[in-house]
Amino acid sequence: MSDLTSDGFLGGRLRIAQPRRGFRSGADAVMLAAACPALGGQSVLELGCGAGVASLCLGWRVPDLRLVGLEAQADYADLARRNATANSILMEVITGDVARPPAVLRAQVFEHVIANPPYFLGGTPAPDGGRAVARREDTPLAAWIDAALRRLTPRGIVTLIQRADRLDAILSALADRAGSVTILPVAGRTGREAGRVIVQAQKGARGPLRLLAPFVMHREPTHAGDREDLTDAASAILREGLPLTPLFAKGS
Repeated sequence: MSDLTSDGFLGGRLRIAQPRRGFRSGADAVMLAAACPALGGQSVLELGCGAGVASLCLGWRVPDLRLVGLEAQADYADLARRNATANSILMEVITGDVARPPAVLRAQVFEHVIANPPYFLGGTPAPDGGRAVARREDTPLAAWIDAALRRLTPRGIVTLIQRADRLDAILSALADRAGSVTILPVAGRTGREAGRVIVQAQKGARGPLRLLAPFVMHREPTHAGDREDLTDAASAILREGLPLTPLFAKGS
């Protein structure tokens, strides 16, 4: 993988090498990291870590985490390792399939699992093979959630970002295995339907489901050309590295 860009995340606090034409992480990965409630000294597994953006954003915000990533594509796994080293963040990256994780991962458990599973069912694959694998759901969403729950400690927390129209599949896969589910819809603009949901659940819990008010990404009601129009809240997450976790706290 030689044709790379060097992309700034968290207002340039992180520099991440990504393929120019392959799968490229963006705001979803940063939002996923911001939603994870991990504390220093805890362990976090990212399923499908790609070039490492979500894990490294989390590692920048929360020092002293044990970060582990699982990535099926060897070139992306290598890129994640290089990005971790370049940003002076400790992260172990294991090459392997979510549906058939290697023994070295099956022997471990974590307080947190995060994932941004592929969004698209079927359809015409992207011309770039890496992008096609990262974005098309060849492994069912239920298998991603099963893998996450298997790697969690009792009362461990899984955090996912996914298309809003897959919420029913997420809730079905969590049923009877995780509870205290909190859902944060993410809308591009005020008055628009949510395009994404961030879902957080606790393994073995039985608390009620909570549906939070939508998180709005852009200030203007319509696209206003090339200038950035992030809301203050979105800018704080994407540019300053602030957490989304207060929104998920009970009583918020």
